[in-house]
Amino acid sequence: MAAETLKGGTGAGGAAALRRLLLDNGALTALIFLVIAMSALSGDFLTTDNLLNVGVQAAVTAVLAFGVTFVIVSAGIDLSVGSVAALSATVLAWSATAHGVPVAVAVLLALATGVAAGLVNGFLISYGKLPPFIATLAMLSVGRGLALVISDGSPIAFPASVSHLGDTLGGWLPVPVLVMVAMGLIAAFVLGRTYIGRSMYAIGGNEEAARLSGLRVPRQKLAIYALSGVFAAVAGVVLASRLSSAQPQAATGYELDAIASVVIGGASLAGGTGKASGTLIGALILAVLRNGLNLLNVSAFWQQVVIGVVIALAVLLDTVRRKAGAAPTAIGAPGGGRGKQFATYGLAAVVAVAIVGATSFLHSGPKSGTQKIGLSLSTLNNPFFVQIRSGAQAEAKELGVDLTVTDAQNDASQQANQLQNFTSSGLGAIVVNPVDSDAASNPVAAAGKAKIPVIAVDRGVNKADVNALIASDNVAGGEQAAKAIADKLGGSGKIVILQGLAGTSAARERAEGFAKGLEAYPGIEVVAQQPADFDRTKGLDVMSNLLQAHPDVQGVIAANDEMALGAVKALGSKAGESVQVVGFDGTPDGLKAVEQGTLYASVAQQPSQLGKIAVDNAVKAIKGEKVEGTVKVPVKVVTKETVAGFSG
Repeated sequence: MAAETLKGGTGAGGAAALRRLLLDNGALTALIFLVIAMSALSGDFLTTDNLLNVGVQAAVTAVLAFGVTFVIVSAGIDLSVGSVAALSATVLAWSATAHGVPVAVAVLLALATGVAAGLVNGFLISYGKLPPFIATLAMLSVGRGLALVISDGSPIAFPASVSHLGDTLGGWLPVPVLVMVAMGLIAAFVLGRTYIGRSMYAIGGNEEAARLSGLRVPRQKLAIYALSGVFAAVAGVVLASRLSSAQPQAATGYELDAIASVVIGGASLAGGTGKASGTLIGALILAVLRNGLNLLNVSAFWQQVVIGVVIALAVLLDTVRRKAGAAPTAIGAPGGGRGKQFATYGLAAVVAVAIVGATSFLHSGPKSGTQKIGLSLSTLNNPFFVQIRSGAQAEAKELGVDLTVTDAQNDASQQANQLQNFTSSGLGAIVVNPVDSDAASNPVAAAGKAKIPVIAVDRGVNKADVNALIASDNVAGGEQAAKAIADKLGGSGKIVILQGLAGTSAARERAEGFAKGLEAYPGIEVVAQQPADFDRTKGLDVMSNLLQAHPDVQGVIAANDEMALGAVKALGSKAGESVQVVGFDGTPDGLKAVEQGTLYASVAQQPSQLGKIAVDNAVKAIKGEKVEGTVKVPVKVVTKETVAGFSG
C-alpha cells in the first residue's frame, strides 16, 4: 500500500520522489547530514587535513567491513576479524624481524594467516554445523591468543618497507585511503561481477533454495569466510603500518565497528542484501562521528552512546524503508540501476558541497585568543588516569586554558586518530599519555612537523621527539615494590606477580623493575606471573585461580592498585595477615586499603601532579619558554605507618 501511494501520488509527486530518494539512500543522507552538521558546529572540521584524517581513520574499519559484507550478505556473521587482523600483522612482523624472512614472503604469510583463519571458520560452520556466531567467537579468542603467544605480549617493530603503507604520497595523500579505495573496488567487483558474489546473495536470500538449485553451499561458505579473512589480514597490515608496530592487542572491538558499518550501509543481518558502496558510507559515518565529536570535545563515554544510537537508528530506517516499499539498496543490479545510483551520488555530492560551503561562513570570523591544549589519555577506566585528568583540568582552569580531553580506551589506533585530530585542528599544544610508546611515534612526529609542542605524561614516546616528558620512574618504582614485599617477608617466601596490560610500556617497565628488585633477594620465589590487564575484576579472577595452584603463597606484587585490590578481594581474610600485597599508583582506593591494612603498601605516584605539571609545561611551550626535557615526579612507598602524611 505504501509503495502504491509513493508511485501513484500525483499531487505530491515531488515530495514522494524526495521521500523515495531519502528512503532508498538512507545511509548517504545520514552522511551528508553529519558532514553539514559537523561543518556548522566546528570550524576545524572542514579542512583538507582533517578530511584526510577522516579518510585515514575510516580505512581500517572499512577494509574489515568489506570482508564482513561478504559474510553478512550470505546471512552469516564474523566476530573474528579484529583478532585475525592483529594475528596477521603479528605474523608479518614476527617472521620478517625475528626470523629474517624476506618481507615479500612475510606479507604472503600474513595473507595466508587470514585465509587459514577464514577457512577454519568456514569449515566449522559448513561441515561442523556450528552457528556462525559461535564459530567466529571461538576464532576471536584463538586469534587474539596466538597473537599474544607469538609476540610474547609485546609490540613487534614493523618492517620499514611495509610501514610505508601508513605514509602519504606526495606529502598529502594518505596511502591507507588508497588501500581502502582499492579494497572497496575489489569488494564491489566480487559482489557484482563474479559467480561467488551471486552465490552470496543466493545463500543469504534462501539457503535451501540455493542448495536445491545446485549451488554447493558448504564450498561457497568456505570461500566466503576465506575472503573475509583476507580482507582482515590486509586491514591488520594497514593498521600496523600506521602504528609502526604489530600490536597483539590491536583492533580489539573492531569487529563490532565493521558489522555496524555494514548494517548502517543498508545491509540486512538476515542476509540477501548488502553492497560495498553502502559499507564504505557506513564506515565514513562512524569516522565522521568520532572525528567530529573529538573536535567538539564530547566525552568519550558519550561518544559510545551516540554511536550506539546511530546504529539503532540505521536499523530502524532500514525497517521503515522496507515497510515503505523502497527498492533494496544493496543488490547493485546491473543496468540502468547502476547509472541511477551514480547520478544519485553525484547529486548528493553537489548538494553537500553547496551547503557545506555556505556553513563555512559561520567560522570565517576572528579566532578566539584562548590557548587550546589537547590531552589524550590511554584510558579513563582507571582511577590513576582519572586523577591525571583532574589535575590537568584544575590547572587548565586556573590558567584560563581551553583543555580538550580524549579517552583512547587502551587502543593505540584510536589514540593515533585522536592525536591526528588534535594536529589538524591546530591546537596550541598536545599532551599525550601513550597507550604504547612505539605506536604513538607517527602521530607525535606529525604534530612536530606541524610545529605543535607535544608533552608526554607518565609514559614516553619512542622514535619521536617531545618537548618534555613528565613521568615517574616506573622501573625504579617496580624495584621499590619488590624491596618492600621482600623486606616484609624477611627475605624469603613465595610470591605471585600480577602483570599489567600486555604491550603497554607501563606494564613492561614495572615488570622490569620487579625483576631487578627481586635479584637482590634469592630467597624470594616467584611461583607465578600472570597478566590481569590493570583491571580489578581480572585481578580478582586471576588471583582466585592462582590460589588453587598455590594456596601457600605469601605475597603478591601487582602492577597497579586496581589489580592489587582485586587480589585482596580474592585473598579475603588472608590479605594483610598471612599474605602481603603491594600495589602501584597510590590511587584513593589503594591508599584507603593501605590505611585499613589489607594492602601492605602502594608505590604511590602523584597522578594529579603529573597532570598539573604537564599542562604547565604545555603552556610554557606555547609561549616559547624553555621547558625541561624530563621532569621526574617522585614516587614513594606508602605503608600504613606513612599513609596519613602522604599528600597525593
